[in-house]
Amino acid sequence: MAADAPAALHLLREGELTVHGRLADASNAALYCSVALDGRTAQAVYKPVAGERPLWDFPDGTLAGREVAAYELAAATGWALVPPTVLRDGPHGPGMVQLWVEPDPGAAPLLALQDPQGPEEGWLPITHAEVGGGRTALLVHPDDRRLRRLAVLDAVLNNADRKGGHLICAADGRIYGIDHGVTFNTEGKLRTLLWGWAGQPLPAEALEMLTGLAGRLAADLGERLAPHLTAAELAAARERVAELRGTGRHPLPSEDWPAIPWPPI
Repeated sequence: MAADAPAALHLLREGELTVHGRLADASNAALYCSVALDGRTAQAVYKPVAGERPLWDFPDGTLAGREVAAYELAAATGWALVPPTVLRDGPHGPGMVQLWVEPDPGAAPLLALQDPQGPEEGWLPITHAEVGGGRTALLVHPDDRRLRRLAVLDAVLNNADRKGGHLICAADGRIYGIDHGVTFNTEGKLRTLLWGWAGQPLPAEALEMLTGLAGRLAADLGERLAPHLTAAELAAARERVAELRGTGRHPLPSEDWPAIPWPPI
């Protein structure tokens, strides 16, 4: 259903939400649910605002609102990188509801440890990692167009937490990014595992997308994001798009902010 965004969004907004359990590894309340409407049923994640822990560096709005804003912006890229996501009332009050995407158990890995001297063909370096006994290995990700699109999206979102566990290879062949509650900060907080293209020229499709995104942020998309973000956060998103278009390159890791999320997986 993730491929049929209008149908999925309608189901998520209007369907009856039933909670089946809690995702124990989540840092905030994240509930596994089913949503049903007119004979159609799907699984979803429901993150009620009441279950959010306050963050000193994200004092405004809600994490749920940022998740919805991240979906809206991702949808505007035309790349379908984030599962359909809505803000609605639920059994525990208002919250974010996102379509559950089941990982494909047969999908190729997105992370690997390789010889510290350099990556194998088709892989890009992230960082060196300690693997015990005083040994190190090179943490790598594949040189994959789908991941590269996510790297561009994260630069626009200013995603502060792109862990390996936030990447889902789905049976439809897409790679989806999830968990976007710590995005859109006005200060540079990009923290990700997708550094393989750092400093490289952006591909033509990314520059074309950013041009279209700039126009939409000044119009309809900006209006949809405004209820979830502060005026300063929205302005900062526009500035990040302008900077990416101006440099024409993937950003480099910041010297003032940890570049790799912890834990990375």
